[in-house]
Amino acid sequence: MEEAARCLLCVDAPCSEGCPANTDPGKFIRSIRFRNPKGAAETIRENNPLGGVCAYVCPFGRLCEKACSRSGIDKPIKIGKLQRYAIEQEEAFGMSCGKPEADTGFKVACVGSGPASIGCAAELAMSGVQVTVFEREDKPGGVLAYGITPARLPQAVVDHDIDMVRSMGVKFECGSAVGDSLSVDGLFDQGFDAVFVGAGLWKAKAPDIPGLDLKNVYTAVEFLRSARMSGGFKAAEGKNVVVIGGGDVAMDCAATAKLSGAANVMIWYRRTIGEAPATMDEIKYVTELGVGLCQNFAPASVEEAGGGLVAHFKGRDGASEASAACDIVVFAIGQGPEDMTGPFGVGTDDKGFIKAGPQTDRQGVFAAGDAVYGGKTVVEAVAKGKEAGQAILEYLNKKGVK
Repeated sequence: MEEAARCLLCVDAPCSEGCPANTDPGKFIRSIRFRNPKGAAETIRENNPLGGVCAYVCPFGRLCEKACSRSGIDKPIKIGKLQRYAIEQEEAFGMSCGKPEADTGFKVACVGSGPASIGCAAELAMSGVQVTVFEREDKPGGVLAYGITPARLPQAVVDHDIDMVRSMGVKFECGSAVGDSLSVDGLFDQGFDAVFVGAGLWKAKAPDIPGLDLKNVYTAVEFLRSARMSGGFKAAEGKNVVVIGGGDVAMDCAATAKLSGAANVMIWYRRTIGEAPATMDEIKYVTELGVGLCQNFAPASVEEAGGGLVAHFKGRDGASEASAACDIVVFAIGQGPEDMTGPFGVGTDDKGFIKAGPQTDRQGVFAAGDAVYGGKTVVEAVAKGKEAGQAILEYLNKKGVK
């Protein structure tokens, strides 16, 4: 209540302008300030179906909190923590997310259950469209369920947001891998009027260096998936771990290794930390855990030695060299899209990303999220998913009422 009371109640609410998903912090903070947590939760939920998840992983410091007018006086309002409070109240008191409009008779398939698909599915469901989300894994959430360390995003938070989307009438079919039935033609044959592709980036990038095929050398996707499914990367316990990369995913890998009981964890990055794409909050978090950072060294090779591994690096200056003895090496240098032309038959650019805006070059097929725009934030993926949902509604309305 004290934090909400610091809000200046700006008429133009620049914090709300700074949110890609239009979560409207200005409005929900007003509700909290005047002792109305239910209204706060409703404001968040009607604009952002992943309001709980975003309260944990959204980069508030460079979005809504950066835009906060209070910054010019002392420090910005802690919007992220207030959002978390509102969603916790929603869950504690069993609040609903509102009632969808009357059934239109239209059916839409969403392939993938990551943030973009959830944003699209919620937008359509609340407008009376029957939505089925197809997910190849055993549980929905995409990167939220398999690609972010549990210490940063508890699974219970993901489950709560997914349950709220289910309450809108959205169906989830897990264990449905892309194949004949999940091709565009197969989905249209099943009676769907439109298809949304919200596949994430699950093809790990790796440098062209020797040693990538050695035992205990992992990609970030493999490492985080294993940790998420087992409640921690058990193989890291008591080991020395080297993480290569400078993004938030690299920080997630380092934090996961440390929290899984690794004896020592060191991040190696080819540029300076100031140039790293990871947020300063994430960098600060891992360093407080005791993770070391080595800058300006790029990976050169990995080899087996003395029953373990040795990672070799070359300095940015072109002359320096360094080596690190370790038990586990994790490459967290980015991910790319899997093949989108085979199962979906949509046009892609030279890097394999789907060409969409959000309509693809196939009639009735739309796409958004990381497979279109690259690795963005969760809140940006939700926003693009919502935009795709609106585009699909326009497309369906042109087809006429069923």
